[in-house]
Amino acid sequence: MGAPSDQSDNGRSPRAVLERRVRLYRTLRTAHLERALELTPATIVYRERRYDFDDALAARLDIVQAGPLKAALLLLRDRVDELEINEPLMRSSARTTAAALVALRLRNALARRRTAVVTYAIENLDPFAVQASGLRSRLRRTIDLLLTKLIWRNVDRIAFGTAGARELYRARLPGGRASATLIPALPEPCASCPVQDADGLRVLFLGALSERKGFPLVVAAWPQIRGAANSASITVIGKGPMEGLARDWAAREPEVDLIIDPPRSIIHQELLRAAVLVLPSQPQPSWREQVGLPITEALAHGVPVVTTTETGLADWLVEHGHGVIPATGSAAELAVAVATQLKESSSRASILDSLPRRDGRLAADDWLFRTQDGTVTSTDGIKDARHSLE
Repeated sequence: MGAPSDQSDNGRSPRAVLERRVRLYRTLRTAHLERALELTPATIVYRERRYDFDDALAARLDIVQAGPLKAALLLLRDRVDELEINEPLMRSSARTTAAALVALRLRNALARRRTAVVTYAIENLDPFAVQASGLRSRLRRTIDLLLTKLIWRNVDRIAFGTAGARELYRARLPGGRASATLIPALPEPCASCPVQDADGLRVLFLGALSERKGFPLVVAAWPQIRGAANSASITVIGKGPMEGLARDWAAREPEVDLIIDPPRSIIHQELLRAAVLVLPSQPQPSWREQVGLPITEALAHGVPVVTTTETGLADWLVEHGHGVIPATGSAAELAVAVATQLKESSSRASILDSLPRRDGRLAADDWLFRTQDGTVTSTDGIKDARHSLE
C-alpha cells in the first residue's frame, strides 16, 4: 500500500479539529467500520485500510487517514480527553503508538491537563517470545520491547476480550497501573436476521482461503465428512492465496459451492443456511487466531462452530457444546468433529440464548469510555471487573 493520503475518506479537511475522543488504529476493515457505528462516537485516526474496506460505511464516520508523524501532530495540536490505542502487544503499531503518546504527554504538559489512555486487548501470542537472529533483528526487537513497556506504563484502562489475552499480559507486562476487566468477546444475537432452520446438512467455511485459517485441512477432511454424513454439502466463502485450490475443488465436487468475496448481505444469508461453521485455524510462527470474526458471526446467527484450540474463545466453545480440536489436529479429527455437530449440535435457539444481550466489544467500549473509577455496574457479560494484573 502507498503512503497515507492527506485527505480523509469522508472528505474531512486534514485541518479539521479532532473530537475529544479519538481512536488510534493501525488498520481499518469493513467489520471495524460496522462496529464503529455502534461504539462511543470518536474520531478514528488510522494508517492503512484492509482489502475489505467499505467506502459507503466510511463516509458515515469521522475518520482521518494519517501516518505516524501526522497522527502525532494531530494529537499535539488538538485537545483530546480520551484516546484509545492499539493494544500494547501489537508490535507492528508500537512505534506509531509511542510517538502519539509522546505528543500527547507534551500537549498535556503544556496545557496542564491529562488525557485518559484506554485499550482493548485480545492478543494471545507473545510477539517477543521468539528470539531474533541477526544484529538488526535483535536491535529491532529490543527497541520494540522498550516501546511496548513505555506504552504499557501510559495505559489507564484495559479491557480484555479473552482470558488468554489477560494471562499473556500478566506474564509479559506484569505490574502497570491500568484498571482492567475481562469481557468475553462474544457477540449478541444478530438483530437483523430471523431465526430459521439450517438448509439441510450444509457446512460453511467462512474466512481467508489460506493455510493459517485451515482451508487445506477442510478440503482434506471433506471425503470423511461425506462418509459420515453423505448428504452433507459445503459452501466456501472468502478470498486469498488458495483461491486456485478452492476453484479446483468446487469444479471437481458438485456438493461444493464457492463464493468469492461476496457482499455482507450474502454472508448473512449463508450463515442462516448453515448447519455448522468450520474454521480450523492453524498455528503459525508469528500469528495466532485471537478470536475469529467468522466464529463470532456464526454464533450471532445460532450456528454451531467447529474450530481449534487456537481461538481465544476455545474454552467457552467447549463449555457450550461446540466442536474444538487440537491446534495440530488431523483431517480425521476435524471430520469427526464436523460430523458430530451435524448430527448432535445444539439448537439455534439454545446457542443464541448462551450469548450476552450486549455484544462483548460494545460492552468493553462502555467500560473503557464511560467508567471513570474502574467499576462496572450493569453491563452484561462482564466478569472480574477491576482486577490487578500482578
